[in-house]
Amino acid sequence: MPKAIWNGAVLAKSDRTEVVEGNHYFPPDSINKEYFKDSSTHTSCPWKGLASYYSIEVDGQVNKDAAWYYPDAKEKAKNIEGYIAFWRGVKVES
Repeated sequence: MPKAIWNGAVLAKSDRTEVVEGNHYFPPDSINKEYFKDSSTHTSCPWKGLASYYSIEVDGQVNKDAAWYYPDAKEKAKNIEGYIAFWRGVKVES
């Protein structure tokens, strides 16, 4: 079962991830919300839409904008709408 780990903490775990462009997108109900802090960062993808970010905080250490999601995905990316993906040192293990 895929899980996302950073700084020894399991951030998300699910057997219902969607893989897009090599990234596992985790369902919103599979994340451990205690580690996620809203960020004001946004980026745009031509086919997925406007991405929002979370910073991850574990044991007082912050990984800024290490998770992203599409709250209102474009039509071709509706399967990952609201799902969360990771980067910046977050390991996703299967």
